[in-house]
Amino acid sequence: MAPLQPSLLAFDFDGVICDGLIEYFQTAWRAYQRLFPAAPATPPAGLAEQFYPLRPVIETGWEMPILLRALLQDVPPEAILQDWPTLAHKTIQQAQLETDTAMQAVDGVRDEWIQSDLDNWLGQHRFYPGVVERLQHCLAADMTVVIISTKEGRFIAQLLQQQGIDFPAGQIFGKEVKQPKAQTLKQLAEQHTRPQAAGIWFIEDRVKTLQKVQQVADLRQAQLFLADWGYNTTSDRAIAQSDPHLHLLSLSQLVQEFSIWLSPS
Repeated sequence: MAPLQPSLLAFDFDGVICDGLIEYFQTAWRAYQRLFPAAPATPPAGLAEQFYPLRPVIETGWEMPILLRALLQDVPPEAILQDWPTLAHKTIQQAQLETDTAMQAVDGVRDEWIQSDLDNWLGQHRFYPGVVERLQHCLAADMTVVIISTKEGRFIAQLLQQQGIDFPAGQIFGKEVKQPKAQTLKQLAEQHTRPQAAGIWFIEDRVKTLQKVQQVADLRQAQLFLADWGYNTTSDRAIAQSDPHLHLLSLSQLVQEFSIWLSPS
């Protein structure tokens, strides 16, 4: 990967900058209790440890408690990794639930938690080692740095403020934007970069999201990085390694080498 100063550097948030797995599981469990009233008061021992490595299969919030349902029904993790979309719909149908009902449970639990104890909710998030320092370095560089995420922008700002980063509000594109990340990148490319997005770098932990970006003609020259420390699987990382248009990025590379790549030649 040749060093090249980008004119626009875009980060995903969850799974790239911040690790929200603890919050994610707790929200999923509370939603599960709401959907299945016979559930115990506390999650069975080991359930969280089963859930964490399977986080990459979830694309939509309604799947969170349904994944717990599958695990509690002893569905093997290997089967979940192999064909979760089919299993997810089968599991929710067997439970006689609608996806909207499960989504409402997840959103309701999270909203109530945030409203009742925001500090506690924020405290369930952890930042990946060295990433905060690297983000500060990028903000100080002569380029535009943005965050594109499915988490609400106001919560991203609050989490960063806790780490001493006053990230410009106008450069956070969260859930409230209500459009795919590829569309946001396309709009930003039109504003900040040379033709065909030659100056865009995008760091994301979901290979499917990067593949959707690849499908946008105006973004085909963007430099796309899969964060291998985030919410992805061995299969996802193999896809990135075999695709000449994707770069597999390690946490050590981000923390130790990114400043060199960002230095003007």
